[in-house]
Amino acid sequence: MVGGRVADRVFDITRAFPLALDVGSGRGYIAQHLTKETVEKLIQVDIAENALKNAMETEIATVSVVADEEFLPFKEDTFDLVVSSLSLHWVNDLPRAFREIHQVLKPDGVFIGAMFGGDTLYELRCSLQLAELEREGGFSPHVSPFTAVSDLGHLLSRAGFNTLTVDTDEIQVNYPGLFEVMEDLQGMGESNCSWNRKPLLHRETILAAAAIYQEMYGNSDGSVPATFQIYYMIGWKFHESQARPAQRGSATVSLGDLAKINGLLSRRKK
Repeated sequence: MVGGRVADRVFDITRAFPLALDVGSGRGYIAQHLTKETVEKLIQVDIAENALKNAMETEIATVSVVADEEFLPFKEDTFDLVVSSLSLHWVNDLPRAFREIHQVLKPDGVFIGAMFGGDTLYELRCSLQLAELEREGGFSPHVSPFTAVSDLGHLLSRAGFNTLTVDTDEIQVNYPGLFEVMEDLQGMGESNCSWNRKPLLHRETILAAAAIYQEMYGNSDGSVPATFQIYYMIGWKFHESQARPAQRGSATVSLGDLAKINGLLSRRKK
């Protein structure tokens, strides 16, 4: 679903991309939605070799490269387009990853990405924290940390991107209970990525968390919701041909004159 929405944003740009890069491609969740008329060749990069080996078929010519998102093995000004879907929250140094992406983009190249937002799985996090506080007298994080939307624009700007666009979306999935949520997350490979995480949860704490989850967030049909907040971002690498804001003070019309428009229009109608 998210890979398709990233692809939709690629289609919104009315140009073809001879060479594109998918950072943290996994099994090719973006590639399967792209067309050869839009992207001629796609380099898929992921640190998980097994994911690349099991990549889904696509009509685009693809090349798989095992590499870390923070140390992209490509020359400067190589790609016309860089995309990424739901992998950057695993990066240890997000500012560095953005700088690497900016560096490998050609001038007037564009980066289009999606990553989990700060409100992702807030129901699960809150339930686990309350249960641990009640049963163990303290709590530790059991869900990976996520970036706040207020920080994302600053990080992209510091990396050198301009003409930024950041928007948010929420996807809510209903499950029978907390245990099914955690099982699904494990199947997605989305366990807690923090090195200092607590190694295990006691059985009594998990049962208490399940009860709290149901009590605080449960639906009328007995299911529980899990919210995934998604940030979509678009950033361009500078080129002389891009539109730029006019110099400060160069305007020839005052915004105060806009208030006179209604009066002028009413006079014309008379």
